[in-house]
Amino acid sequence: MSSKKVLVPIADGSEEIETACITDTLTHFGAEVTIASVMGGNLVCKMSRGMKVMADISIEDAAKEEFDCIVLPGGMPGAEHLRDSEILFSMLEKQKAAGKLYAAICAAPAVVLASHGLLDDIEGATCYPAEPFRQKLVNPTDDAVAVTGNVITSKGPGTSLAFALELGEQLFGKEIGDKIQKEMLVQR
Repeated sequence: MSSKKVLVPIADGSEEIETACITDTLTHFGAEVTIASVMGGNLVCKMSRGMKVMADISIEDAAKEEFDCIVLPGGMPGAEHLRDSEILFSMLEKQKAAGKLYAAICAAPAVVLASHGLLDDIEGATCYPAEPFRQKLVNPTDDAVAVTGNVITSKGPGTSLAFALELGEQLFGKEIGDKIQKEMLVQR
């Protein structure tokens, strides 16, 4: 089984449960997960609830690499910082053009992906269930996790484990997904 490379960009105000859940779960699958800060070279980000997380690298350094999947945690104003990163936007455009996986949870589907037109042709995406976010999506779904082609979206902190397991399954296959789910004692 070949390893998959996953990028998790973070910023000041990113949601820590989502960030940790994505990172931890995909590591269980065997993914090589890289956390990258979009905060201008500052690797330590103060998350939405005050926890400090140190990124592995800057987004500038991450842009020099290729990733099998780019996953955006939500949280505010973290999602706005991710949206405002031109480097991250360029990476997401390349990801979409190459038909590779990209994903977002909570505020990020609306604030980052929809704001940059990366969900324009995607019906049935989901996000945090607040009307200002939902109205940015084309025909949004109420599903906890939505998979449409190479785009995966989810609602928020409480759905982040199911989201991360779906990401792992998309990257590594259903058989490994079922195995990791069982090992992590998760029912879904």
